[in-house]
Amino acid sequence: MPIEVTMPRMSDTMEQGTVVKWHVKVGDEVSAGDVLADIETDKATMELEAFDDGTIAKLAADEGSQIGVGELIVVLAEEGESVEDAASAAGSAGAAAPAAAAAESSAAAAAAPTTATAVAEPAANGSTTNGSESLNGATAGSGDGGRVFASPLARKIATERNIDLSAVQGTGPSGRIVKRDLDAAPAAAPATAASPAPIPAPTPAPTPAPMPAPMPAPGATLEDKTVTLTNMRATIARRLVESKTTIPHYQVSVSARMDALDELRKQLNAQLQTQGVKLSVNDFIVRATALAMHEHPYVNSSWVEQGPAIKLNGRVNVGVAIALPEERGGGLVVATIRDADQIGLRQISGETKRLAKKARDKGLTIDEMSDSTFTISNLGMFGVDHFTAIVNPPNAAILAVGRAIDKPFVETDDDSGEAVIVVGSEMTMTLSSDHRIIDGAMAAQYLGTVKHYLENPATLLV
Repeated sequence: MPIEVTMPRMSDTMEQGTVVKWHVKVGDEVSAGDVLADIETDKATMELEAFDDGTIAKLAADEGSQIGVGELIVVLAEEGESVEDAASAAGSAGAAAPAAAAAESSAAAAAAPTTATAVAEPAANGSTTNGSESLNGATAGSGDGGRVFASPLARKIATERNIDLSAVQGTGPSGRIVKRDLDAAPAAAPATAASPAPIPAPTPAPTPAPMPAPMPAPGATLEDKTVTLTNMRATIARRLVESKTTIPHYQVSVSARMDALDELRKQLNAQLQTQGVKLSVNDFIVRATALAMHEHPYVNSSWVEQGPAIKLNGRVNVGVAIALPEERGGGLVVATIRDADQIGLRQISGETKRLAKKARDKGLTIDEMSDSTFTISNLGMFGVDHFTAIVNPPNAAILAVGRAIDKPFVETDDDSGEAVIVVGSEMTMTLSSDHRIIDGAMAAQYLGTVKHYLENPATLLV
């Protein structure tokens, strides 16, 4: 019988998903865990994975189309079943698929013992396993006369490992036992296998410099057109309006000398070059802002409407704003560097590069964009000197970072004691804060601490 894959609920607020790109075509053989498509939710672009082995018999949606949660999106043919027969059998499912799936799930749950329920686990990349949310009450033994529902591959593996399928709880559609359910199932004669050696993470490739836009031809005119927003871009726009209209913003700016930090960064990068590590200025900023939270905990807090009250966060999770390319819908996403006050510059650098690359290439998971307690937006890399940013709820503040500029400074000569003019590097930072939580003095004191760390960068190494 054909295996029908429905659109899973990949976030708590998701109602429909957009098929960004198919990674398979009709006739392709897939295994459990293979990526079928990139799906854009209201929060992120995520991977849709196969939950069972089979052959692609039907793609029920074109790229760019929107599919509601629970609606049919892919049909798989099982082993020994023709693609044409599977597609034909599922061809009329269409809009009736969610209702049929729900009815099948209810019937299976009713026939199963009430004490044997299986809860589906989320996929490793943060997306929910296909179809599991509406079927997490089904059991492996549900069906007519105690029949065990299992995929052909699952039955084959069970035979090879001498596993009793009746004792296995299935997490596939309608409680079907699939390959992943047998990974943790006990066999009659288990064998101890040596754990594979950890594979070192590859060194991230450097981000290429943006190419200059081509000059328009003489006499060329611009074209009038309306661009439809993606689900995620529309969500970003709505949240920005809510933030700006419901949070009393104000800004405080400070400038920091960057000469010592630049010199230390060059020394560290020269020493770490053979290890494939290259620290950026932003890595130092993430570390400095995180450490400063310990002296100014209110900057690492959130506003709670019920009460009202202020929640002081016990963890320092720094969000880093990442610009997405146009082919991924444009806009900004915030990747979370968790416990940034507890990890070193090397870990911060590696995690930031990994998240930035994934955001631009594949899209971040909900988990990778959740739980930030403070946000940094750095436009210095684009040549911006100074700007202000909008607070990212539920954060209480966001730091806007400009580029470092060479400029003259008046200093006192150590030998003569006379005033001399020297050329130094200076960077401007602007903190946008929620005035319900952070007043002007608190913002100034916090920025003063961040400035001290950046101007004395050796303190960031300990």
